[in-house]
Amino acid sequence: MTETWNPADPGVLRLPSGRLIRGRGLRRPLPPGAPEPSYALYLLGGQPPPVPWESTWIRWPDFRLPADRPAARVALTAAWERAVCERVEVACGGGRGRTGTALACLAVLDGVPAEEAVDFIRRHYDRRAVETPWQKRYVRTFAG
Repeated sequence: MTETWNPADPGVLRLPSGRLIRGRGLRRPLPPGAPEPSYALYLLGGQPPPVPWESTWIRWPDFRLPADRPAARVALTAAWERAVCERVEVACGGGRGRTGTALACLAVLDGVPAEEAVDFIRRHYDRRAVETPWQKRYVRTFAG
């Protein structure tokens, strides 16, 4: 069964392939009536609280990079693959730095050139996404 996001909903990013992924800041609760994800990738320094949907946690401290980069690559690839037919959410505390970095990596997986991925996310998701020079470098080197 295909369950994806409404492209008009807040935080929903359309990748070039047509995949829809929602980015979100966990410090803001889901708006009333907003659809729940079927799968979420949480990018936090500490373990997130339990949720009623399937989720994966990547240890990723605020303003930093994933603690385990090979595991992050596997989780990001899985999220990108699942977004074909599932409501995939990527979220950190504020929804900009780590979330923007992860979304830029998903854009690279989707065929956006690595050197253009941060600009793509800033144009189509949040103009302040990907907050630090090392997050930008991580995206540029994500392809290989």
